[in-house]
Amino acid sequence: MRKAAPRPLSTALQGLTATLAPATTLARVQEVWERVAGAAIAGAAWPTAEREGVLTIACEASVWAQELTLMQGDLIPRLNAALGAEAIRELRCRTG
Repeated sequence: MRKAAPRPLSTALQGLTATLAPATTLARVQEVWERVAGAAIAGAAWPTAEREGVLTIACEASVWAQELTLMQGDLIPRLNAALGAEAIRELRCRTG
């Protein structure tokens, strides 16, 4: 019987973290946020809560909150596509 070749630690850790992450809509959004929103937005705004399809985004400045509010017509469909479900219906952007 041949012994399997060792696999990279990163592969093992990905499998482990996938089982540790809560299966909530917020956790799933946080997982895809940078890919959907882009690095610049993800660096200045991050999802902090989700309730009944309303996603709360914490923004480092009011200008980001205003910009994301204006962009929600584009961001929501992209988020839902990344999630594979119509999970988000509204963004609520806050500073702080």
